[in-house]
Amino acid sequence: MIAQAVIMAGGLGSRLGDRTKAMPKGFLEIGGMPIVEQSVRKLIAAGIEEIIIGTGYHKEFYEDLAKKYTCIKLAHNAAYADAGSMRTLAACVPLVKEDCLVLESDLLYDSIGLNVLINETRRNVILSSGKTGSGDEVYLQVDNDCNLVKHSKKKEELESVYSELVGITKLSRKTLDLMVAYMDDHRQDIPMMEYEVAMSAVSSSGNPIAVRKVEYYTWCEIDDENHLRRAVEQIFPRIAENESLRGIRREVLLNPGPATTTDSVKYAQVQADICPRENEFGDVMGWISKELSLMVGAPGRVETVLFGGSGTAGDEAMISSCVPQDGKLLIVDNGAYGKRMAKMASIYKINYETFASDGIHRMDVEALKSRLLDGKFTHLAIVYHETTTGILNPVPEVCRFCHEHNIVTIVDAVSAFAAIPIDMDRDCIDFMSSTSNKNIQGMAGLAFVFCRKEALESIKDYPMRNYYLNIYDQHHYFIKNNQMRFTPPVQTAYALRQAIIETKIETIEGRYERYTACWKVLIKAIKELGLEMPVPESEQSHLIVTIMDPRSPKYSFNDMHDLSREHGYTIYPGKLSDAPTFRIANIGDIRPEEMEGFTKILAQYMRSIQ
Repeated sequence: MIAQAVIMAGGLGSRLGDRTKAMPKGFLEIGGMPIVEQSVRKLIAAGIEEIIIGTGYHKEFYEDLAKKYTCIKLAHNAAYADAGSMRTLAACVPLVKEDCLVLESDLLYDSIGLNVLINETRRNVILSSGKTGSGDEVYLQVDNDCNLVKHSKKKEELESVYSELVGITKLSRKTLDLMVAYMDDHRQDIPMMEYEVAMSAVSSSGNPIAVRKVEYYTWCEIDDENHLRRAVEQIFPRIAENESLRGIRREVLLNPGPATTTDSVKYAQVQADICPRENEFGDVMGWISKELSLMVGAPGRVETVLFGGSGTAGDEAMISSCVPQDGKLLIVDNGAYGKRMAKMASIYKINYETFASDGIHRMDVEALKSRLLDGKFTHLAIVYHETTTGILNPVPEVCRFCHEHNIVTIVDAVSAFAAIPIDMDRDCIDFMSSTSNKNIQGMAGLAFVFCRKEALESIKDYPMRNYYLNIYDQHHYFIKNNQMRFTPPVQTAYALRQAIIETKIETIEGRYERYTACWKVLIKAIKELGLEMPVPESEQSHLIVTIMDPRSPKYSFNDMHDLSREHGYTIYPGKLSDAPTFRIANIGDIRPEEMEGFTKILAQYMRSIQ
């Protein structure tokens, strides 16, 4: 997989005159966004984990961009005014780990071009197009195998013209090193070397760089006013139309999971077929485990163990793997998911009891603490966010108390992880489960169990109650073989990788702010419509709201559901056993304006049953 990209952004952009007098030309806005930021977003959507930007002129603009997108790393070319683009690329090369994409900063392009290069089996490939007539074209000459021989802006200098350089290329680290070496050897005779010069030299001297031609590719570079006018009037509208046609029908899921996903997460599933026993895929799963671990703990403190299955699989893995034969487990039961863990414990014949709470009001923490000590419990299992009602349990407070008394903590964080900031050391959580299809905003199919390192080692010799879901066996096998014991959901893993990339950029704190903004829109509408909520507003998680069914005899959840679906919204019935309710979740890739749209549908339905 291609995980890195380099954007060369050191140039002066002097041909654009006053437009770039106080900023780099990558910050020209078209369609309401700087063109370089458009490129950054397209790279992220294509699965790029890290974007290295080589800066020069007005580097402070890129420093601000790097604060907005945490995947950006900067490399400064201090000699930008007296050197060409190859010097800027050379400044970036030390940060490149392996194969990467290399782009110019002044491009508008259809994102399909990134997919073309990423899917190429050849490691060094130049993206090119047919005739554009744009002015200032760079023409390419190739050999019989379509490898680059020579480039020029003058057709007469080439024996033949095969295509035009776009400015997006896939290069290996070896090739980049050869290009840097060529630049160093020619600093005196070519002080203003452009990167195309080094590519042509390297390709024609034994390290071929292929040229992939897309005849009718939509793109342009912007070097002068004519380019800018063409970009605004012709190229940008075509790109916008092309990319909109590849968009997937928008369905806003207001159920508590699976959650709404981005198109980029959906498309991440479309990969070349691969046997999951290949090291390449093992590396993907290893990256996923590492990045998930870093979301809930300091480096080296947490291990994440992956399983094929839903969040319930993660819960069952914990219940069956983490309590020894002589252990005694207390399970907090204040909703359907606490009850589910109790059912698991009974099936495995674990010595357990339950602590009941109503799931509507904050639990009596002092009573829970007393019960833990009086009952001489060795383990506690608790749901962080009880999705039955949308109430947050005081997990950090309870788990810290448990650690003070040597009680092992098992936490279902299925619908809390990636929305609520969690540090397993700080919060004293030993084992914690979640899933790929909730707040992390991936696809259903992968469960994961987070384990503090010492807690994981402590269960090493526990007798196995479950073969498929045994945590230590799964972890040990992966560490030894770089693969899971049983066939994993491959496409789901690729989608989760993309979801992690997007979560890191938004941040967990930023995601919770967005969820809260949606929650505020919903709460306002609920009050205006005179609907009732069993959980007090002050106790709500901001992730899921349980609403009492309207008292009108005309009310039908199915009718309300169908009306919502007609407008692209999916809602879900409640799970309270003693009261008729429905639930609205605001997790997933949804925005406040979409919640506004749903509240209008809700108001329309309420008027119809009056």
